[in-house]
Amino acid sequence: MKKTEQILGFIGILLVLILGKTLLSTDMLFFRLLVGVGFGYALSRAYTGFAGSVNRAFTTGSTKLMRTLMFLFFITCLASVAFFFKGDPTKYDLWVNPINFGLIFGGILFGFGMSFSCCCASGVLTDLVTGLPRAFTTLVFFALGVFIGFPIQNTQTWIQKSWFSTEVGAKTAGGVFLPDLFKWDGLQGYLGAMILTGIFCAIVVFIAYRYERSRKANNTYAGHTMEKLQHQNDTFDSKDYKFFSEENYNRIFAKPWTLVQGAVVISILFTLLMGVTKAGWGASTPYGLWFGKFLMLFGVSADSLAAFTKMSAKAFATPFFQHAVSVQNFGIIVGTIIYLLTAGKFAKTFMSEMHFTGKEIFLYALGGITMGIGTRLANGCNVGALYTPIANFSLSGWIFLVFMVIGGIAGNLCARKWSR
Repeated sequence: MKKTEQILGFIGILLVLILGKTLLSTDMLFFRLLVGVGFGYALSRAYTGFAGSVNRAFTTGSTKLMRTLMFLFFITCLASVAFFFKGDPTKYDLWVNPINFGLIFGGILFGFGMSFSCCCASGVLTDLVTGLPRAFTTLVFFALGVFIGFPIQNTQTWIQKSWFSTEVGAKTAGGVFLPDLFKWDGLQGYLGAMILTGIFCAIVVFIAYRYERSRKANNTYAGHTMEKLQHQNDTFDSKDYKFFSEENYNRIFAKPWTLVQGAVVISILFTLLMGVTKAGWGASTPYGLWFGKFLMLFGVSADSLAAFTKMSAKAFATPFFQHAVSVQNFGIIVGTIIYLLTAGKFAKTFMSEMHFTGKEIFLYALGGITMGIGTRLANGCNVGALYTPIANFSLSGWIFLVFMVIGGIAGNLCARKWSR
């Protein structure tokens, strides 16, 4: 069975390359597919995700993932300087999001929801393969939440207008672009912005270590099983190297990446995405569009959907495989499948979460709808309101992080109580 899965995995890679190139209408869509596959592969092989930064810390005491995310944010910001320095950053689709009540409340709602579903907007796509009942329920209600949140996002000034903004921020969505605060630093503000980003990362790492230390002191630290496996010492000795060997295959295709290895790969993919498309990584908006397309199957017109959501009818009429971010999201699912197949873990992993209760389904649905609505209030999810804004030097990303953590703690406390 394992060998069969591995063969199917490589067939899957060939199909992505051949069918993606021949069936997708533009090279840019093909690029989006490949980037999505890369994100899915990296997230799955490194067993990482943005939701886990809070959930793992709460349930196991381990803050290793949260600390790794700070490393990811910093190196991605550093790479982003190559695009913006000595140029006009407004030529990029910067996600310098507004700072307002919507950001705060949306961050709390999103963190609250992800504690019930154990995933976020990108994680729900990988989890469709690794935890189908949970992820599918979450995705359906996530899509509903995004859809009903569209008209609120598109009409309310407390979501659209920022309490304060800077020069570049005012030219985008109205937020604070950190380099604007340090124009005097001799490097157009990017030196000061990188130092401030480093300080923010260091503060989070410091708090994370203090929290983990307190959990160990109180004997409530369990550690995360996969993190322990990821960081086992590699006993490979080069004198035993054989290219055609099971050990070498496992090292190349099956052995889980460490969290840091995953962060480096994700950062590279994000940098490629930013350089080629001039925009960052988003995931949640298409979910609302997919829900609209579902309604169209029952006779609801694109014009009616547009009237309700205060969006253009074209957004709902565009075919799935001609919508860039939808193609990218589809690639995340495919990338997860490819990793599990080439690693020979697909069947075992796919069947691992097939048992569930009615109460669990309710909690997954609650998590999905609160995350969906939260993304509309905060103008994004963990990639659209957290990772991409921070990589784009937006202060909003750090504010979202604070309130997402608060919501995640509250959600985990409720989940612990309600699941008893």
